[in-house]
Amino acid sequence: MKGITHFLTGVAIATFFPEVVRQAADGSLLPVLGGVAGILPDTLDFKFARYFERYDLEIDPGPQPDPRRIAEELAGAMRRAYETGQSQNVMLHTIRLGADLWRQYIVRFDPARGEIAVRIGPVVNTGQAPFPGSEPPDAPEVRIPLGFPLMETYDQEYRVDIFSGPSFRFEREGDQVRVHFLDWHRRWSHSLPLAALLGLGAAGVTALIEALGGGGISRLPLWVGLVTGLGFAGHILEDQLGFMGSNLFYPFTRQRVSGLRLVRSGDAIPNFLTVWLALTVILFNLDRFSAAPRLHPILFPLLAMGLPLIVLGGFYVRQRRRARPRPREFLRQRDILSEAEETEVG
Repeated sequence: MKGITHFLTGVAIATFFPEVVRQAADGSLLPVLGGVAGILPDTLDFKFARYFERYDLEIDPGPQPDPRRIAEELAGAMRRAYETGQSQNVMLHTIRLGADLWRQYIVRFDPARGEIAVRIGPVVNTGQAPFPGSEPPDAPEVRIPLGFPLMETYDQEYRVDIFSGPSFRFEREGDQVRVHFLDWHRRWSHSLPLAALLGLGAAGVTALIEALGGGGISRLPLWVGLVTGLGFAGHILEDQLGFMGSNLFYPFTRQRVSGLRLVRSGDAIPNFLTVWLALTVILFNLDRFSAAPRLHPILFPLLAMGLPLIVLGGFYVRQRRRARPRPREFLRQRDILSEAEETEVG
């Protein structure tokens, strides 16, 4: 989901508490705190975690990429993971040719054959549209046998082209090597225990500030903690509607839980619907906790929330069923880029 979507979801969650609404009417920024907590998980990833990731190998193809060298370096990292039992973190850099020009190359993990394959693709623009005739002539796919079984956790084919390239972590599990895609993303930052910890921390800091102020401890730390923790958790649960999923119970678990695959984070209709529902929830809660509510408690939710959800949700489902099939990696890479757009590209 877009950053604004997560922000408004956090604000909407905060307005379910009457005391928060009443304090907001007196000038409190508690609902805004919920929105800030709602965008925090991706901010932690794209503005913090990714820059602290350490790589055992960085592959920079250069302006004249050699597919055999790329394949052999990847195969070497995978063999080291298999032979030593120590995971290998590998970064693939993109090939930038100009302000709006990138040379694409394709990396494919083939579990059926136990091979890794690389080929050089066309020149593309930032919209990932290829330029006709730009693919190198006589550019065969280079295949390197590995000699051990593979297990992929996201997809088999990866198109490396725009912005920063993808990273992989190769880890031996039993008699095979597991391929983890973007291992730094949605790891510790998208954890429900972390949401609870942040809520407790925010409450504790607020209570300490009140105690040091000498005025006694009020109920404000309770609301600060709830708004922070629930706004953060709301982001994580929204992400589970998509494809990549999150490590929901880090540090008690180490693997991401697959998403429900109901929506794609970059699609317009799910983002619009979520923003619309969040705004109507905010309006409804502000009204029902006011001194003189004006909105009908049944008709308003049915018409303002239920009707758009049914109409636009049904249209979205129909649109996806009738859409021209696109390569899975293109769609998944678009999901990653759409998430990063609010915090990285802008």
